[in-house]
Amino acid sequence: MKHLLTASALALLMAGAAGAETLKLSHQWSEGDVRHQVAQMVADEVKAANVDLEIQIYPNQTLFKAREQYTPLSRGQLDMTIFPLSYAGGQQPAYNLTLMPGLVKNHDHGARLSASPFMGDIEKIMAGDDVKTLVHGYLAGGFGSNKGCITKPDDVKGVTIRAAGKSFEEMLAGAGASISSMASSEIYPALQTGVLDATNTSSESFLSYRLYEQLKCYTPAGDTALWFMYQPLLVNKTTFDGLTPEQQKALTDASAKAEAWYLDQAKQGDAITTKAFADAGVEIKEMSQADFDAWRELAKTTAYPSFVQSTPDGQKLLDEALAVE
Repeated sequence: MKHLLTASALALLMAGAAGAETLKLSHQWSEGDVRHQVAQMVADEVKAANVDLEIQIYPNQTLFKAREQYTPLSRGQLDMTIFPLSYAGGQQPAYNLTLMPGLVKNHDHGARLSASPFMGDIEKIMAGDDVKTLVHGYLAGGFGSNKGCITKPDDVKGVTIRAAGKSFEEMLAGAGASISSMASSEIYPALQTGVLDATNTSSESFLSYRLYEQLKCYTPAGDTALWFMYQPLLVNKTTFDGLTPEQQKALTDASAKAEAWYLDQAKQGDAITTKAFADAGVEIKEMSQADFDAWRELAKTTAYPSFVQSTPDGQKLLDEALAVE
């Protein structure tokens, strides 16, 4: 009888092992970056829940290139990613609204946008691509330049600049800048070799890619931050739906905890980055409210109408976003 019980126990153990699932999570950042830490927090919490679910993280674009993660995610070739959604604006033009100049005022406003009908409509589009949001999060950013400080539109005339997202590119081109498109992971060598004069990216990327080693002036995300980018943790919807209820709960509970932490870290990250640039001897120049207003007026004649014209229901989505106080 003892041997029978042992065999049964062994069979149960083997069945449990066979049922354990590993999800692959890919992203483009280093392991010191806040976005990796969000992914790691979710992975750690899920593992601690003991629901036969593990998340294997592939940082530094070791699995997929920075801008190439949305398509494999939507096809089920990748289970999870933490990803700037506007990178997929070519596939879904509506996503360009998640990196729109002057749309988000501060981090708490970004959190309200994430919980608004606007984001509900964005998530419906994602669902059509078999993608689901687990962790919402906006990160702020600024400008860095080797050709004078950038605070207002006049400052980018004749400057070759990298801007994340079509809408910022259109606005900056409208101000007379030359645009060079690339992932944030490619900015450092482009500055180093003179391909770029300036860049526009998140505070976290300015820090994690050590751009203070290549820049002379930094315009941080202060009280009047112009640049906010939605960078959520996403999961393939079919993959999520195929998990057990216990696994789904562990994943959503872990994601809720990570989302609150992400918001807090985003607020702290701007100040940490500004200090790192100042400590490295980079000139710091804040954007004034008048500067911000000038950019927003430019966006109203460049990025906003372009978005509306190129996007199904573009005016409705823009109005929904602008309606969030």
